[in-house]
Amino acid sequence: MAQALNIDLADKVALVTGGTRGLGRAISARLAEAGCTVVACARNAPDSLPAGVSFIPADIRDADAARALVDGIVAAHGRIDILVNNAGGSPATAIEAASPRFVDAILKLNLVAPLYLAQAAHPHMVAAGGGNIVNIASVSGIRPSPGTAVYGAAKAGLLNLTQSLAQEWGPAGIRVNAIIAGLMQTENAEATYGDAEAQAAVGRSMPLQRMGTGDDLAGAVLWLCSPLAAWVSGARINVDGGGERPYFLDLVKGN
Repeated sequence: MAQALNIDLADKVALVTGGTRGLGRAISARLAEAGCTVVACARNAPDSLPAGVSFIPADIRDADAARALVDGIVAAHGRIDILVNNAGGSPATAIEAASPRFVDAILKLNLVAPLYLAQAAHPHMVAAGGGNIVNIASVSGIRPSPGTAVYGAAKAGLLNLTQSLAQEWGPAGIRVNAIIAGLMQTENAEATYGDAEAQAAVGRSMPLQRMGTGDDLAGAVLWLCSPLAAWVSGARINVDGGGERPYFLDLVKGN
């Protein structure tokens, strides 16, 4: 964790959506360790927060709520320099059974909410001479996502949104990048990957022999938000331990 201290973000203000638990909590903590003023948002208040992180409740799927959140942060801290669109996810469901309400909710959380927040942050970042937006995408957005097709489609859209905004807003000094997160271990990993033994097996299938952690993701976010990445914009950075093993290799071996 001491590595974060090598990057000084003491004069920056950041918003991390879904920043109170799981991957978002790790991102919030790492930015705070680098001296950044960090505000985490979620719909429900957490039992605790990392040191240096404050909390504002918000339903970012609502455009007015998203704008009020960003404007409130600027009113309280004078600026917003970093927006990390981390909130997202989806329960597994067969696409043929997905209701319009379900589809709308997943699209809003994973694609529309990041757009709302980027729109809200834009004028403040322009006034400050620039800013950083980091969108947390997923491998589901670049390969088939059976069982979570709407989520995968939303994350694919988020990747395109990233590159489009990088083109449009670059002249204003706003960098927009995406992290394509691979198979990650969080407090909810059992619901997705099975018990500890199953998760260990998944980890062994990865080139780096383990699943990812919040710290892995947070390190990439910290770098993207730092001067070290000053000429990085519109990038899709894979944080996936080398990628998932192609299934056909096991078929060829008769496994």
